[in-house]
Amino acid sequence: MGTPRRFLPSISSLRALEALDRLGSASAVAEEMSLTQSAVSRQFQSLETQLEVELIRRDQKRLSLTPAAQEYVGEIRQALNQIAQASMNLHLAPLGGSLNLAILPTFGMRWLVPRLPEFARRHPDITINMSTRHRPFNFAAEPFDAALHFGEADWPGTDRLLLKVERVLPVCAPALLPNGPPESPQALLKLPLLHIQTRPKAWQGWFRQMGFDNVGALPGTIHDQFSTINQAALHGLGVALMPSYLVEQDLAVGRLISAFSDAVETVGAYYLVWPRSKSDDPSLREFRHWLAAQAQSEDTLPR
Repeated sequence: MGTPRRFLPSISSLRALEALDRLGSASAVAEEMSLTQSAVSRQFQSLETQLEVELIRRDQKRLSLTPAAQEYVGEIRQALNQIAQASMNLHLAPLGGSLNLAILPTFGMRWLVPRLPEFARRHPDITINMSTRHRPFNFAAEPFDAALHFGEADWPGTDRLLLKVERVLPVCAPALLPNGPPESPQALLKLPLLHIQTRPKAWQGWFRQMGFDNVGALPGTIHDQFSTINQAALHGLGVALMPSYLVEQDLAVGRLISAFSDAVETVGAYYLVWPRSKSDDPSLREFRHWLAAQAQSEDTLPR
């Protein structure tokens, strides 16, 4: 039995409703959709009439979503994203398929992208589309086939491929430690510490590995990406706890120095993660088989 027509609203009206939830005003919706505000209002009226549900609050010419509409938008947003992605894939029509990949910006750019020319030579018919994500992703809500992500292997409903264990070390500009590295890790507590937003407990974990369990709160500036925290360290703003593969060149030429000891292994690692429902996708299968040969390589990373 087919779905009754009244429960299949027009894409345009659903886009308008989703945009109002996201943008917060009818004028912004009208600008995004290249419509007049009255046309947007008619989209909402038509949708309410078709579904026989109040979706819009109208208060002194300001429009907002009712609680029922907010819940509805949360459910249809994924479907709209999937339709858009499927339409784009159809338009581009790669012969061997495509792979929509979420990547961490720094690891993706420094580790994956330099290796991709080899994959492109081996599989010229497969298109890889990449989007950066800092925060944990949700395969159910975003149209990704797989993701490069950092963490512990505990993502429900997924399979994964270990790519690289991370080792970190504290680094800073030479001027911050004119007498060289200190004799004790505790000496670093007297220096400004730089924190990465996605790993707020990284410094506490490092001090624990150094044998100091009760260091308490650690003040310092917070940065959203390794690229920005690296620049802060280069300019003498503090000590950064950095993955060793990201600072090899800066250490080699003396722009940075190791603030203490050797690199230590972190809790968590870099993985390729994909939902089990995608496991048999041909493009993903070819990509992960190729990537397995790159995993945990100790060779010098491409630059």
